[in-house]
Amino acid sequence: MHVVRLANVCKDYMLGEQKVQALREVSFEIKDGVFLAIAGPSGSGKSTILNLIGCIDTPTSGAVYIDGKDVTGKTPDELADLRARSIGFIFQTFNLLPVLSAAENVEYPLLQMRELGRAERRKRVESYLKIVGLSKFADHRPNQLSGGQRQRVAIARALATQPRIVLADEPTANLDHKTGEGVLTLMRQINHELKTTFIFSTHDKRVMAMADELVRVEDGRVTVFGVQREGQWTWKPVAKAA
Repeated sequence: MHVVRLANVCKDYMLGEQKVQALREVSFEIKDGVFLAIAGPSGSGKSTILNLIGCIDTPTSGAVYIDGKDVTGKTPDELADLRARSIGFIFQTFNLLPVLSAAENVEYPLLQMRELGRAERRKRVESYLKIVGLSKFADHRPNQLSGGQRQRVAIARALATQPRIVLADEPTANLDHKTGEGVLTLMRQINHELKTTFIFSTHDKRVMAMADELVRVEDGRVTVFGVQREGQWTWKPVAKAA
């Protein structure tokens, strides 16, 4: 099953009086449960694709489907609800609230889910902090944690809403090599065990090597789509969606 599908997506921005084409007829599908990397040079359009999948932005033309539903025409409130319940976000700058503890940061997105009582929220917080190995650091604030620990809190926060999709924008960019490798291994383990779909925007060759699938973007177009099985890559032709 495809959890994400982009069909002939174009995205234009106005830079002063000049129109900039960030994406040009981008079409591809993402299967449920994959570990996928969107790679390309700075300015290629990979972060724009991530923003469209995350319902943070909307395309100029074409359609974006999440779980088989076209989200292009949804209202801002409908998109916000979809993000809150179906999509988790991990950022390179962690984006933790400095005045909250690790546990409170993980709980924060759950406060929007009114059907969850305090006991259920606490249970989820404890569960996901345990998954990322930070149970003993629940009461620590971000400034009391290392970069790797802060990124693990961000991972726990992204997972706490039990989303179908986790979007990770350069999640290893602010981490040293060893710490970044540990965080990637953790996300891959979570992908295997929880079957959560991970979609990365990245320059990191380690992410690309670890990925099940790779989308390469240049000048706003998808140039390569690859599938890796047992260490061997198969490269698929890129075609327009019908």
